[in-house]
Amino acid sequence: MSAVLSQIETDRDFTLYIEAEDGGSYTYSRGRSTLRTSYKSASTSKWVTATIILRLVDRGVLSLADRPKDLIPDWPIPDSDSLSEITLADLLSFTSGLTDEPLCVNLPGDNYAACVRRIAEINRGNGKIPGTEFHYGSAHLQVAGLMAIEATRAASWGDLFEAFQQETGLFSNGAYDLPSSDNPRLAGGMHWQAKEYADFIRAFYFGDLLKGETKEKMLADQITGATIGDSPALDGVGEDWHYGFGIWLQCPGAVFDCDSTTYYSSPGAYGAYPFMNTRQRFFGIVARQGALGTFPKGKAVYDAVADLAERWAGAAACDRVRRGE
Repeated sequence: MSAVLSQIETDRDFTLYIEAEDGGSYTYSRGRSTLRTSYKSASTSKWVTATIILRLVDRGVLSLADRPKDLIPDWPIPDSDSLSEITLADLLSFTSGLTDEPLCVNLPGDNYAACVRRIAEINRGNGKIPGTEFHYGSAHLQVAGLMAIEATRAASWGDLFEAFQQETGLFSNGAYDLPSSDNPRLAGGMHWQAKEYADFIRAFYFGDLLKGETKEKMLADQITGATIGDSPALDGVGEDWHYGFGIWLQCPGAVFDCDSTTYYSSPGAYGAYPFMNTRQRFFGIVARQGALGTFPKGKAVYDAVADLAERWAGAAACDRVRRGE
């Protein structure tokens, strides 16, 4: 793997970390990138955000059937609008029908709660029916985040993230601070280090963050039967991936026809690529920060050694069998 990675063409320094289920690990860094380099998350934060919210579902603080109008004061979508029936499950699966995003999502000085209501206002009356169309965007998790804030009576998303940090010990140097801490973009506004994100995937993989049933739902195909309105996977790498709750179910084809999923991932627009392989039983991350829209370049780094990584993880599994584990 090191020989291949040393020769690969790349427009940015990167770090690749992979870890097998038995704890064996491999790290390769190019240039100035390290496991401790801080990177902007872009959409890699979606996996984290969805997990934080689903932990509240596990505690009974939220339900997947909860609706924004039940929790958010002055929700501006009337009952006569089909969007009034949006549920938390629709938001986490990106099938809520909230396809338009206001400028305030990217403005550091804006008010988070007011911006969420603006999301509702600009989508009101668009004729979308929740659950019927997958649209990859930021609006869904902004609304879900405010539902979580209201349900817990927290002062901000920052308070919920701090509680998550304290409960789990994860992302001690991480933050939701883009465009600002007061108006964080939950679908793409974190900073993290590769080591921290790998620790998060490990905890998720071994079931330390969610109850088994909730984790199973998160990793299940939540958009079966929905039309694909916007998909960066289809547009960027020509593969028709499906979606769970805040995480991609990869399928290596132009049409989703996979009976089961091997790779789950949450790639970001700057090229970072966190993933989990449940067949050969390993996980990892390509950490990098390129230009906006370079998601395919980051995934290409891993793809260059994917076969070797799977063989490496498979050898570790064989060792476990020989040891009788």
